[in-house]
Amino acid sequence: MYKVVIADDEVWIGFGIKKLIHRSGLPFEVVGEASNGIKAYDMVRQVRPDILITDIRMPGLNGLELMKKLLEEGFVMKVVFISGYAEFEYAKDALRMGAFDYLLKPVEEEGLTAILERYIAVREKKRKEAGPEEDIDSSVRDSRVKKIIEEMNQRYTEKISLGDLADDCGLSIGHLSTLIKKETGQSFSEYITAKRMEDAKKLLCKEELSIDDVADMVGYHDYFYFTKAFKKYVGMSPSMYRKSL
Repeated sequence: MYKVVIADDEVWIGFGIKKLIHRSGLPFEVVGEASNGIKAYDMVRQVRPDILITDIRMPGLNGLELMKKLLEEGFVMKVVFISGYAEFEYAKDALRMGAFDYLLKPVEEEGLTAILERYIAVREKKRKEAGPEEDIDSSVRDSRVKKIIEEMNQRYTEKISLGDLADDCGLSIGHLSTLIKKETGQSFSEYITAKRMEDAKKLLCKEELSIDDVADMVGYHDYFYFTKAFKKYVGMSPSMYRKSL
């Protein structure tokens, strides 16, 4: 698991980001949260995260000062900034200083997931450059990937993570992610979402099922999150979709 620290003086923003990371199914764990730059500095020194997600404007130390101080002290991590439109220029400065990426408020799931997936890809590339895995015979590799996709098809309504699947088949996370996309044309999270939503569309035809029932049956235990995800995938809310049938 990759370790993440979140620093934001707005508690609900930090809570929302933590929830999105958990829902992504990617191998990231939030190991600390801080409400200002000084607390974030102390926390990073203590837990040494792989990623620091920090607001640009915070009490104590702002995000730019925090990153500069940590990097000068030799801490190796990727920094992702959160900014409002008013601080967009600061975000560009942050990238020039070496930040990994930035997110605009309100933080959207798609943008955050893309950054996490890019982080995995970067780590995988560096790992290969440092010492590549032994080549796996293509037929064995294809067999493993097909087995993983079969497992995804059977367990997509459960809490399933790319990290767990990678451990099961003896492949690195980045390698497995690449193979899944090559085989299906979709990332791991896109594939799972599509499977769930296609099931949801079928279940919504059954009038005896409430929308909350449908959400639970396809693996979403938060009604509002399911509604948002469904609307993003289908283009209308579950209730509107049901009325359109």
